[in-house]
Amino acid sequence: MTSQSTIWPELDDAQKMLVDQVRAFAQAQIAPKAAELDATGEFPLEVISQLSEMGLMGMMTPEEFGGSGMRAVDYVIAMEEIAAACASTAVVMSVNNSLVCAPLTKFANEEQKKRLLTPLAKGEKLGCFALSEPGNGSDPGGLKLIAKKTEEGYILRGAKNWITNGREADWALVFATLDPALKHKAIVALMVDTKSAGYKVGKLEEKLGIHASSTAQLFFDDVFVPEENRIGGEKEGFKVAMWTLDGGRIGIAAQALGISRCALEAAKKFANEREQFGAPISKLQAIQFFIADMATRLQAARLLTWHAARLKDLGQPYSKEAAMAKLYASEASNFICDKAIQVHGGFGYTRDYVVERNFRDARITEIYEGTSEIQRIVIASHELFK
Repeated sequence: MTSQSTIWPELDDAQKMLVDQVRAFAQAQIAPKAAELDATGEFPLEVISQLSEMGLMGMMTPEEFGGSGMRAVDYVIAMEEIAAACASTAVVMSVNNSLVCAPLTKFANEEQKKRLLTPLAKGEKLGCFALSEPGNGSDPGGLKLIAKKTEEGYILRGAKNWITNGREADWALVFATLDPALKHKAIVALMVDTKSAGYKVGKLEEKLGIHASSTAQLFFDDVFVPEENRIGGEKEGFKVAMWTLDGGRIGIAAQALGISRCALEAAKKFANEREQFGAPISKLQAIQFFIADMATRLQAARLLTWHAARLKDLGQPYSKEAAMAKLYASEASNFICDKAIQVHGGFGYTRDYVVERNFRDARITEIYEGTSEIQRIVIASHELFK
């Protein structure tokens, strides 16, 4: 397997150690269980507990609030390693880091950080991000989940859809509207205790891939949320959501990298071992061209992803770069996994080989946390109008 230090020679000693530790754990403890988790759909609870002990569930959260105090580049490195072993485990980790801990670190007040963020960053609690609705996926300004203001807080009524970690989450970062007519100008962000009266987990989606992570519909039947659980200003929910998704796209790009690398490594191994016409198929130019294209796209995707992460670490604007990374890495992953199956031939179409699972898992990376079409809109708006 290609070393990470060869892929990116500028890794410092701490990052090289992080790569070694996470890769060793992922390959020894996660990869051997991944096929079974995919087959059964069982949530990887034991693995998530181990990730918590390693400080990987709140990587970019400051240490004073239970996190590891690492950088976005460190997070990308770790995400690729976990995703190369199991994409389902990686997305559970991604949601808790990028979509829950990150916005709390940015927008929560000190009391909220101590009470809400700390147990999430430590991995003692698990979070989910509830923005999409049955009728609103790519249009976050058109929310229908109503937040009725009261003297003590808010009462929620409505539904959410496509919520990763929705079944297992202890806390949900929920976005609701105070007035649908005002669209994005009236959205509020609320931390909802999933044990609250009126909160219900509905349908669990039967998906093409990432089987071991739940994707749930959530119902809110007059769920009360106290004022102290509002994140940011009362009508700043849209701002919170958009900022969060920018960072989340870096996490999904890193997930796509891991899926791609797993497929590429499997294809290289198979090509060197499989013989046809009296020699390994790696001697065939057609196979060599597949591998060359796969490796090139993976490295290009990695450079885009690391660039976006570095901009984030430097405190510079990174919205366009995050969209570019997510767009390219996800589409590259689908290309790479498709070619990995082609290298394997008929074997690649069976569940006996990892590339079949890689192919199914890769598909979602072009859809969640903003479809490829949304990424292109984001990129074009920066290029043309900013």
